[in-house]
Amino acid sequence: MPPGAAAPSAPSAAASQGRVTPARALFAVPAGAPAGPWLGAMVPKRWARRAVTRSAVKRQIRAVAHERSAGLPADAAHVVRLRAAFDPRHFVSASSDELKRAVRAELEQLFARASRAAAEPRP
Repeated sequence: MPPGAAAPSAPSAAASQGRVTPARALFAVPAGAPAGPWLGAMVPKRWARRAVTRSAVKRQIRAVAHERSAGLPADAAHVVRLRAAFDPRHFVSASSDELKRAVRAELEQLFARASRAAAEPRP
């Protein structure tokens, strides 16, 4: 520890019981920020080797999420993760229109399913 640095304090009782106080929220929303669902997009290099492909897939994820955000709960966080590779024999170009259409079609199905699940009443 550098000289003059304060020693770390002990965790509070609320933190030790698993509660998060508002002042210590992990993802604080700034005042005046628009409400809406949070979105994370993961496109691993393992499944999309070229950066241009990963970027194109992430752009499609954001675009479909923006179009479908009305059907998703505003107080939720969603993560979309590519789980399998796109066959390079079918999609020769890393950012081809055919690849974009295939990604968009799959995302439309995924977000439709998420919207239906959000609309169903929970027991």
